[in-house]
Amino acid sequence: MSNAFTDALHNKQLIKKLIFTLFVLVVVRFGAQLPIPGIDSAQITAYLKSALGDSFNLLNSFTGGSFMQMSVFALSVTPYITSSIIMQLMTIAIPALEELQKDGEDGRKKIAKITRYVTVVLAIVEGAGMTIGFNNQGVLGTGSTNFTMFTMIIALTAGAVLVMWLGERITESGVGNGISIILLINIVSGMPSDFATLYNQFMKGKQIGPALIAGCVIAAVVLALVIFVIILSDAERHIPIQYSKKVQGRKMVGGQSSHIPLKVNTAGVIPIIFASSIMQFPLIIQQLFKYDGNGIAGKILSTLNSSSWFDVNHPKRSIGLLLYVILVILFAYFYTSITFNPLEISNNMKKQGGFIPGIRPGKPTVDYLNKILKYIIFIGAAGLTVVAVIPYFFNGVFGASVSFGGTSIIIVVGVILETIKQIKSQLLVQSYSGFLND
Repeated sequence: MSNAFTDALHNKQLIKKLIFTLFVLVVVRFGAQLPIPGIDSAQITAYLKSALGDSFNLLNSFTGGSFMQMSVFALSVTPYITSSIIMQLMTIAIPALEELQKDGEDGRKKIAKITRYVTVVLAIVEGAGMTIGFNNQGVLGTGSTNFTMFTMIIALTAGAVLVMWLGERITESGVGNGISIILLINIVSGMPSDFATLYNQFMKGKQIGPALIAGCVIAAVVLALVIFVIILSDAERHIPIQYSKKVQGRKMVGGQSSHIPLKVNTAGVIPIIFASSIMQFPLIIQQLFKYDGNGIAGKILSTLNSSSWFDVNHPKRSIGLLLYVILVILFAYFYTSITFNPLEISNNMKKQGGFIPGIRPGKPTVDYLNKILKYIIFIGAAGLTVVAVIPYFFNGVFGASVSFGGTSIIIVVGVILETIKQIKSQLLVQSYSGFLND
């Protein structure tokens, strides 16, 4: 990692890209602090903290704290991420989109254009829903009018679209992975205050011994999670492939051996995002319709709130954690099943004269890949669950409430690793270009 950045600092073209990326990120963080005109942001923040507690920590982390502050960038990258996931699912379900995806660069540009339109629609819907909900709760301010609501919807939509545009500029003129880097900086921006909260809660004012132990435990847990996520992100199962020899002209070609790399965490953080969204949806509906949370329905809703999990005073509320784990595992299987097609891989291998040693081509190969995939998905889902649940455990048992959790750590580690690969690949391309020019 250090070599990549050291080489980048000696490359003028990469320095320009890094400076441009840094400038865009400064703009993103400025927009995250810019209040929406005509509304009482402090009143909205107080309402969100009292009504929703820690249940929206994930969303607040993704937006770099701008959601709780209800700034212009309150929606941030969330509409674009949702749009990208929807388009990825639709590409599998709709043949026309699948053909576009296979149509090279032109097809990908058309899909990207559709993704932008879907992002705008989602931003309008989300902005309108939030505005109407806040107005129903009476937290927009005493002088709120229809014009105030319209202004808020426009500001939220424009903010989301601007963030999407800035992300694309990083991808084109910066170091790449624009949306991912914006998501990374949003998450990282909240970490200093989170660590300050942990320091004030467990170390400040304590004697040296207990404070030192608490600091070591916090550092050890974070370090262990990061190492575990790195292992989980890079872990692969290699399926060996042997290619048959064949005659081309007067030469015998083929006979090489290769492998299919199956990532253990095939679905990435998508299962956690899906599961968290489903768990939070009833809580949003509860707030929009001003339900007081009494009765059996109220008890069920309390189990869906992640801030109540591992609460020693209310152990029954942790039942929602079981539902959360089940959803993560189910979505891991579902998402992998629609993005990884063993039949297509088997057919491509057969066309190229490849086969898995000891496995016959055709249906036996498909069955073998499905069998291996089931074990891998379960291991990856179990790893995701561990990373996601550990922060909830420390929050419920020790009251260590922070905005970033296991999902945020997975994203941070994944984006950093991918960005390093991007920088290395750009350095390699420029090295080849320089060699050819010489």
